[in-house]
Amino acid sequence: MPPIRYPESAVFYRKLTRAYPRIARGEGCYLYDDEGKQYLDASGGAFVVNVGHGVAEIADAIAAQAKQVAYVNGTAFTTEPVERMAVELASHLPEGLDKIYFLSSGSEAVEAALKLARQYWVERGRPRKHKIIALAPGYHGNTLLALSAGARAHYSTYFADWLVEVRRIPAPYAYRCDCGGAADCARCSGEMLERAIRDEGAETVAAFIAEPVGGSSTGAAVPRPSYFPRVREICDQFDVLFIADEIACGAGRTGTFTAIEQSGVTPDIMTLGKGIASGYVPLAAVAAPRRIVDVLARGSGALLHAQTFSHHAVSCAAGLATLRVLRERGLVERSAAMGAVLHRQLSTLRALPHIGDVRGRGLFAGVEFVEDVETRAPFPRSARFAERFTDAALRAGLNLWPNVGHADGTNGDLVMIAPPFIITEAQIGEILARFTEALEETVATLTSEAVHGH
Repeated sequence: MPPIRYPESAVFYRKLTRAYPRIARGEGCYLYDDEGKQYLDASGGAFVVNVGHGVAEIADAIAAQAKQVAYVNGTAFTTEPVERMAVELASHLPEGLDKIYFLSSGSEAVEAALKLARQYWVERGRPRKHKIIALAPGYHGNTLLALSAGARAHYSTYFADWLVEVRRIPAPYAYRCDCGGAADCARCSGEMLERAIRDEGAETVAAFIAEPVGGSSTGAAVPRPSYFPRVREICDQFDVLFIADEIACGAGRTGTFTAIEQSGVTPDIMTLGKGIASGYVPLAAVAAPRRIVDVLARGSGALLHAQTFSHHAVSCAAGLATLRVLRERGLVERSAAMGAVLHRQLSTLRALPHIGDVRGRGLFAGVEFVEDVETRAPFPRSARFAERFTDAALRAGLNLWPNVGHADGTNGDLVMIAPPFIITEAQIGEILARFTEALEETVATLTSEAVHGH
């Protein structure tokens, strides 16, 4: 059947101005619509499908658990998949992050992590510690507290009156920094965090939240190696909790199970999602150490973040099966190896028009488009370059994830490349070929419109 769009369908779509192909099946790195067209899923959806589409072991685990028991009230009961998933997931995390709270989405996990930080300080008798410090650009989800911590004006403008105030510091985003790699750059070295804490008053700051490798908000920007060690020192010095948001960059995406472990530091709280169940079911998690959870256990007795579908048996069965596939097939190690191939091939894109930067780590990459490569000047938002490009890519059979607004809050265009870990070198070559085809079409369209005054 042809693609369908609003209002022809009864579905309230995420985007109301586009037509949607109907995907009929997925296999490995590919999706197929109901007319037989093939799409190379080069972003794993939204950086989700780590193990690839159509893995029977995960589907079978979901079915088996659903037949046994699908749902119980998490305030009254536990189940074997939840218990086992907590132990298995904790074994992959930095030492000490061994108490796991399961939820359905990344936004829920960030919301819960920030609430945990606040509740922890209140129950320790320090209620003045309520402020959050976060990065800009940055993104942590779409529930109101998570949206407050993010820095996407086009997401938050309508809801500004409902958001809490968050202190933001510049993200370590080398391509958009004028320091030229200088060692004393406050933005790139982490010193901006210390300045912000001192300015706000350490006695009022509860937590600092950051992605160890930037997600779509900075196009997989990788901080310098010293950044997070310095963040850890600063948070320890001022008694501020460090929350590592690994929703996008975790679960093996950057070549190790967590991205933060490559910095050699342990956060106080971590959020995970997306890849921990590879999209087969919704699953996310908050990981915390016993020293934090014990404070609640001795006080109120619970994290005040009730969710009907937390600690879900079927979701955790899917997560267990996903972690087993990652382990048995060596897919995290494969992410590191194929990541090197991906970045080597992506570097050739720099020779194409309007490619400002190519960056990332592992199978997590961003390609930033600019109007002027020399000055790094972005396209005006009115050009809608990222949206045009991803539409052209879909026509070429390539699924990518776009982002806009990162250059100055309004302008900026990039796409994310985050394929399943089973990607082959030949398929990486397909990504480049289809990417080039889509770029040629997009540039030609914009050039034609400029000539004809559209």
